[in-house]
Amino acid sequence: MKIEVLGTGCAKCKTLYENVQKAVEMSGKEAEVVKVEEIQKIMKYGVMSTPALVIDGVVKFSGKVPAADEIKGML
Repeated sequence: MKIEVLGTGCAKCKTLYENVQKAVEMSGKEAEVVKVEEIQKIMKYGVMSTPALVIDGVVKFSGKVPAADEIKGML
């Protein structure tokens, strides 16, 4: 599973990355977690507000920071 956290490095983006790490740890699943900060790569997903979460190439949400429990449910 590949999880991408899209964002330019703002505080919310960092919080989302941390929450994703916690969610993966809680789920016990294997996942590659990647931060994507390049605007061109973010725009390829059609995301208009960050942070955003992409799981296996599918945008799950953007513009908010869900809790680790909520992210775990998406895995």
